[in-house]
Amino acid sequence: MREGGFAGGLFAIYVPSPPDPDAPDLFALMEHPPYEVPLPAPVPASEALHIAIAAAAQMLWMERVSEGGFAVCRTAAVIRAAMERGAVAGVIHMEGAEAIAEDLDALHVLHALGLRSLGPVWSRPTIFGDGVPFRFPGTPDTGAGLTEAGKALVRECNALGILIDLSHLNEKGFDDIARISTAPLVATHSNAHALCASPRNLTDRQLAQIAESGGMVGLNFATFFLREDGKGAADCGLEPMVRHIDYLIGKLGEDHVGFGSDFDGCVVPAAIGDVTGLPRLFEALRVHDFDNNLLQKLAYRNWIATLENIIGA
Repeated sequence: MREGGFAGGLFAIYVPSPPDPDAPDLFALMEHPPYEVPLPAPVPASEALHIAIAAAAQMLWMERVSEGGFAVCRTAAVIRAAMERGAVAGVIHMEGAEAIAEDLDALHVLHALGLRSLGPVWSRPTIFGDGVPFRFPGTPDTGAGLTEAGKALVRECNALGILIDLSHLNEKGFDDIARISTAPLVATHSNAHALCASPRNLTDRQLAQIAESGGMVGLNFATFFLREDGKGAADCGLEPMVRHIDYLIGKLGEDHVGFGSDFDGCVVPAAIGDVTGLPRLFEALRVHDFDNNLLQKLAYRNWIATLENIIGA
C-alpha cells in the first residue's frame, strides 16, 4: 500500500455465498459478452453475522498490532489525523447487509465496532432489497424496490451516521433511498452507464439525483464496468478510466468524484495491476491536463468532505 502511495480507504466486510460446485466461473463468463450470471441465493443473517463480526475484529486487531501504522477511523477528524502521521486510514464498510436481521440489533453492534459505511445489498437479494445482476448489456431497472425493512435500515443508518452505499443496488431501490435518506447519495464503486452498459453502472438520471443531493461517486477500476464492450479483459489501458472520470465530473462536478477501486474484488486494467500501480493512473490523468488540485480532490479531499458530512467531523 505504501509503495502505491495509498493513504486510506473503505475496507470492506463481505460475506461470501456458500460454495456451489455447479456455479459458472464468473470472471471467465465476463470475458465474453453478452453474458448473464444467475445470482446466488440469499445468505441468512444467522450464517452471515459471525463472518461479519470476525472481519470487523480482524480490522481492530490490525489496528492494535500495527504500532500506529493502521487506524480504524470513525470520524473525518480521525482520518485526517491518521493521514498526517503517515498511518493508513481505514473506514469499515460492509458490502451487503446479510449480517443484519430485521430488528437491526446487529447494525448497532457493528456500528459500535466501527462500521461507518454500508451497502444494503451485494447484487444477491437481502431482506432489505434487490441488487443488480451480473449481466451485459443491461440496465439497473430490474427487481423491486426496498422492503419495509430496507426503508427502516436507511432511516437507522441516517440516525447513526452510517454512509449508505448505492453501488450494487437496483434502480427502484436507488429511487427509494433517494426519497427516504436525509444524507447525500453516494455510490462508492460505480461508473457511468452511458459509457459501459452494465447494470452495475449509474444512468444519467441516477447521476443527476446524486448531484442534486450533493453526494459523490467513486470510480470502480473493474474492467467489466469500464470497457465499452463490457469485457473483463485487463488489456484496455487506462483510457477507459480517464473517460469515465471525465464523464462523471461533467455530470457531478469536480468536488463529487473520487476513486472507488474495488481492489481484490475484480479484474483491473493491467496498466495498474494492484495498489502499487496507482501512480500510473495519476500520471495518465496529468497527461489529460488534470492539475494537482483536481488530483488531490479525486484522491482524498472529496472523500473526506463527503464522509465528514455523513459520519461526522
